[in-house]
Amino acid sequence: MTLKKIHTEKAPAAVGPYSQAIEVNGMVFTSGQIPLDPATGELVEGDVQAQAHQVFKNLTAVLEEAGTSMEKAVKTLCFLDDMADFAAFNEVYAQYFTEKPARSCFAVKALPKGALCEVEVIAVK
Repeated sequence: MTLKKIHTEKAPAAVGPYSQAIEVNGMVFTSGQIPLDPATGELVEGDVQAQAHQVFKNLTAVLEEAGTSMEKAVKTLCFLDDMADFAAFNEVYAQYFTEKPARSCFAVKALPKGALCEVEVIAVK
């Protein structure tokens, strides 16, 4: 079994001991993405919808670098700072995940850098 690290400059660099994604056996496992602008490394300002768009742009870039896409996502894990944002987040989510992968969504106490949302994806190649 060979693990392949995935890295693209089109998404925020890993800021710790982890990879943007790992590919193994035709599957791609992304790390959680928060709404960081890859050019500045800064959190995108705005509401949960503005931040969700940046998260999904980052995930799209990582998946494309791995040779797959959002359409090939089989599972997502979504983390919200506030479950009151669930409906607004879903409006943006539905624009990017048209194939409706399996999903879990959790409200968490806090996210890195004060982000309002974070998402990770498992996709097939």
